[in-house]
Amino acid sequence: MDATSGEPKLFTPGPLTTSRTVKEAMLIDLGSREVEFTDVIAKFRRQLLDLAGVTKEAGFEAVPVQGSGTYGIEAMISSAVPAGGKLLVLVNGVYGDRMVAIAAIHGISTATVKTSDRTVPTPREVEEALAADPAITHVAVVHCETTTGILNPVTEIGRVVKNAGKTYLIDAMSSFGGIPLTFDESRADFIVSSSNKCIEGVPGFSFVLARRASLDACAGQARTMTLDLHAQWAALEKSGQFRFTPPTHVMLAFSRALDELIAEGGVAARNLRYAKNQARVAEGMRALGFHTVIKEEWQSPIITTFLDPTHPNYDFEALHDALKKRGCAIYPGKLSQGDAFRIGSVGQLFPEDIEHLLTSMEESLVELGIEMEP
Repeated sequence: MDATSGEPKLFTPGPLTTSRTVKEAMLIDLGSREVEFTDVIAKFRRQLLDLAGVTKEAGFEAVPVQGSGTYGIEAMISSAVPAGGKLLVLVNGVYGDRMVAIAAIHGISTATVKTSDRTVPTPREVEEALAADPAITHVAVVHCETTTGILNPVTEIGRVVKNAGKTYLIDAMSSFGGIPLTFDESRADFIVSSSNKCIEGVPGFSFVLARRASLDACAGQARTMTLDLHAQWAALEKSGQFRFTPPTHVMLAFSRALDELIAEGGVAARNLRYAKNQARVAEGMRALGFHTVIKEEWQSPIITTFLDPTHPNYDFEALHDALKKRGCAIYPGKLSQGDAFRIGSVGQLFPEDIEHLLTSMEESLVELGIEMEP
């Protein structure tokens, strides 16, 4: 429990527990056309590119999109793939499936490389899929698939995609800002993420980072008006303003969150904090008798999935409620086979919060009469 606010700590992949100063940044009313606001947008667009290891001067752009992370993903897919194009989606969880569903709604021809949600797609599988279907023009993958917390090898896959001359789209929704990811290493054309994930802002908008040449290629081929990525970018470039009303308070909070990320030491420092959190969560939960579902080599520092106990007294909602009254909130799981729950290690979480969670978990098991087996 946050001692100052009385709110439960969110052990989730997002929305996250945010700092008080990020929340306080929303206490200002600014018009979306005022120079004070457009200056904030211009500043954080450059900061986002810096996190991705690039600059505007080198030919890269940051395009904020009103709406949740899924809005950004839909803007990217529906704008980037032209009529007659074909999208290959690498699927090992529900968020890969979501990209397939988005493409289908827009009538985009789609192929998949589908693996278990407990394994990662391999560069060889991607290479074989591209060789077997020359019609494929674009490839999309989720960086951190929070169905399980698995981390997909986007850099290795990127080499295959670019060697084949295809356009590369990365859903970095749950990883950007918390796991190093650059354009040079990944070879991505587009990277999409959200305000309320590892940058530790609040929900309300997403953003697409892009090579300008790839973004220029989107002109005139969007399938919607509000999610037209190229038109959104062109408007921001022309006037510094959005085509439609932006979430001004959310963006002010995001600007503050970006400053706090930089002050913490950037992505490397935040990644280290998250990794320590995750390692302690996994260690402590195993000591209580819980079992993780994926190999350690694929585990991200973002979220860890644990198999549900087989004890007859176990019920996720009961466990959730027992933890919540102790100031801890967790998510259920979404595995294709077997039941599970997830514990996030991101946001404003520190060693004392992890220890409180583990103590609360042990107390909750006793309260519910659940005896774990090692």
